[in-house]
Amino acid sequence: MMDELSAELERRRAAHLYRSRRVVEGPQGPEIDIDGRRYLSFCSNDYLGLANHPKVITALQSGAARYGAGSGAAHLVTGHSMPHHALEEELADFTGRPRALLFSTGYMANLGVVSALLGTGDAVFEDRLNHASLLDAGLLSRARLARYEHASPSALERRMGSSRARRRLVVTDGVFSMDGDLAPLPALAEVAARERGWLMVDDAHGLGVMGASGRGSLEHFGMALDAVPVLVGTLGKAFGTFGAFVAGEEALIETVIQSARSYVYTTALPPSVAEATRTSLRLVIDEPWRRDRLRTLIARLRAGLAALDLPRRGARLMDSPSPIQPLVVGSAERALAVSAALAARGVMVSAIRPPTVPEGTARLRITLSAAHDEAQVDRLLEALGESLAEAASDT
Repeated sequence: MMDELSAELERRRAAHLYRSRRVVEGPQGPEIDIDGRRYLSFCSNDYLGLANHPKVITALQSGAARYGAGSGAAHLVTGHSMPHHALEEELADFTGRPRALLFSTGYMANLGVVSALLGTGDAVFEDRLNHASLLDAGLLSRARLARYEHASPSALERRMGSSRARRRLVVTDGVFSMDGDLAPLPALAEVAARERGWLMVDDAHGLGVMGASGRGSLEHFGMALDAVPVLVGTLGKAFGTFGAFVAGEEALIETVIQSARSYVYTTALPPSVAEATRTSLRLVIDEPWRRDRLRTLIARLRAGLAALDLPRRGARLMDSPSPIQPLVVGSAERALAVSAALAARGVMVSAIRPPTVPEGTARLRITLSAAHDEAQVDRLLEALGESLAEAASDT
């Protein structure tokens, strides 16, 4: 077995698809330390710069001092503490829904919610570019999984029109994690309602960022809450902490509590993390300047990249209004070469390769944070211009 595994790993290396970890030697921020060197980082999901915020750290520390380092049990045993309960109420209020329910991770939230709602004889309809956790949730639910063309309400309608399933659940990301674009939620909601289905949105990359008050993709589109009965969000991105939640009606949340295996059979996240998230949620609400700065930086980056004449350099910037700005460079080998050239210049941007993205669309996934400043974006642009030229001559 070990020989077979070793051979498969070598094939990955030869195809430029091998993944390696980096050890970060300090907190998240615009600049990070790796292996004794300082890098300007554009590959974190800390969109609002809250992961190392002093108030969030203080809340985490005081929460640990009061409630201990761990929760000690699952929520349904003795692990559900006052900070968990208060955070659920505050997340419900933030999303404008009657109830919210905490999960330990976004992956667990998606697995738990879909499997709690669906089973044999049901159908789940998913965008082809959905996050892996959503696709796995559909497979594990035992419902019939149908994937529709990316961001295509007409393709969804064709899929749903031919279904005779008892229950029909449409599942989509709000903001797609590798493309940075938004799902056409109003049109998807219309199709779901017309075809007697429910719409579930995983707004992991939208909450805190999209919308005037940071309430996510639904606020961005001005959608009524009943158009999206199931809303999932994560806390490890714009909120800067850890965990996830699902928000919706009373019956939805109680069903998930009773039936979601990834909720029932796992230890609750530490109460101190819930306390830290309560503080970061308040910062999301009270400091809209973070979203304003993010929008300014996104516009500056896109204008600067347009000035680089990307087609001549063998690159393409995808259309994205979010902090996720994907720069497609083609092959996995070239994506690694550009990423390495950037690292040599002290700039860290991850190369995203198949199977995470389709063949021929390997890319640099540039992510911006409100903690960045304009000078840092300009430094990235300068390094990108040089690195794309260097990689073109080497590959």
